[in-house]
Amino acid sequence: MTPSEQPEQPQARALPAWSSQFSPDRLQEIAALGPIGEIDRQWAWGGSHGEGVRVAVIDSGIEHDHPAIEGCARGGTVVEVEDQASGKVRYLDDNPPADIFGHGTACAAIIHAIAPAAELYSVRVIGRDLTGKALQFAGGIRWAIDQGMSIANMSLSTSRSEYYGLFHELADEAYFHNVMLVSAVNNIPAPSYPSLYSSVVSVAAHDGHDPFTYYYNPSPPVEFGALGIDVEVAWLNKSTSVSTGNSFAAPHIAGIIALIRAKHPELTPFQVKTVLLACAANTRPADGSPAT
Repeated sequence: MTPSEQPEQPQARALPAWSSQFSPDRLQEIAALGPIGEIDRQWAWGGSHGEGVRVAVIDSGIEHDHPAIEGCARGGTVVEVEDQASGKVRYLDDNPPADIFGHGTACAAIIHAIAPAAELYSVRVIGRDLTGKALQFAGGIRWAIDQGMSIANMSLSTSRSEYYGLFHELADEAYFHNVMLVSAVNNIPAPSYPSLYSSVVSVAAHDGHDPFTYYYNPSPPVEFGALGIDVEVAWLNKSTSVSTGNSFAAPHIAGIIALIRAKHPELTPFQVKTVLLACAANTRPADGSPAT
């Protein structure tokens, strides 16, 4: 199991492989017909700040005292492989949470910037070299389900086919327990799990500057494109960096989902996906009105 990408150096700007899904010739308005066409951003998340929504950041941890987090990291866990334990993993309390690389803090800060009232929980499944075991990753998803998280952001993936069934089962369980899984796709066009499952919100990077501008992709498996190119992100030891990758696109969508779920807690994952479709930048004109 590896993260969806290694963090780029500030001068690097190579577009992730999936970004072609959101190239200008594909960004044509997709008319939202019928009742969906009446859903706009004001209805979806206007006035919301993510109040009461709990978001698990399954990653390298969260630096709880980073200025960009502003004290919104409520706690967390460290998932370690343990052959004798149930599910082959054990959970260690991580309170206050810490980050051992910087990647998780970057994702958490993006979510916080969009949904500042959402509660963040650190689920550390990868180590100092930004790698980990698939069972740790799976254990992190299990923890998010068992703890009743509303959203789990996963800016990492596994390409090992032997874990296809395990992650599929967890993705379905999350879906039926009303936990939204948001996953960055692999930076190369190759299978990665759980991003390819239909119950998961899969995200790739696109260029731009507005964190609320995202696109719907009518040709899955990648469903949405969000800001992920040359993004200024929080990093380890209260620092910042400029990075590129699908890893930083996923938390933009997770943050927007936090706004939606705070304002409309009755919506199921399926319904939230429909709201995301209706409010995508290529679903309606630039002024935000329904496409015609």
